[in-house]
Amino acid sequence: MTYSKDFFNLADQLIAAGKFIDSKGWVPATSGNLSALLPDGTIAITVSGKHKGRLQIDDIMLIDEEGNSLDGKKPSAETLLHVALYKRFPDIQCVLHPHSLNATLVSKIFKVACVLENYELLKGLCGITTHESRVIVPIFANDQNIPRLAALVEQHWDQCARGYAYLISGHGLYTWGASVSETLRHLEVLDFLFECELRLHGVKN
Repeated sequence: MTYSKDFFNLADQLIAAGKFIDSKGWVPATSGNLSALLPDGTIAITVSGKHKGRLQIDDIMLIDEEGNSLDGKKPSAETLLHVALYKRFPDIQCVLHPHSLNATLVSKIFKVACVLENYELLKGLCGITTHESRVIVPIFANDQNIPRLAALVEQHWDQCARGYAYLISGHGLYTWGASVSETLRHLEVLDFLFECELRLHGVKN
């Protein structure tokens, strides 16, 4: 298959993002998945089972808007969760899904949602200009049936604003943005604030 320049550009960005996320310890073993939307509506996404800190160009594949492989490679089992976000919110250009320790602990402790408010660093999230803000990160029960989990998330969006992220209990975080760099910034902000919440609740010393 012949890939476009747009594909190679986004693939390079996802490879760099994987190295950065791995340097933080947020994608142990082969966990997590990363994706970005191309101008033609196709999606660059990490191949299933690849270590995110050691990604090569062959570890990034192309899928269509339904999550079907366009190049014969195997995408993550959680591809539908990426696809659902791109379909529902056209301005989203990147989705990152790490398994950081802070996100995993928060998802087990707060059960329904993690509420982040009155933190200066909230201003690192796109569109927020004051610490006097409140961000709700919903938490969904883990489910190996990804279509069913995706449907549950979709039901949530039918009733609530999309926010900046969601958590899957005992699993990890999904966050998104208008570019790879913006999504990485959101990830850094959220992980720091999750750690703040954990320390406030006496979980970490």
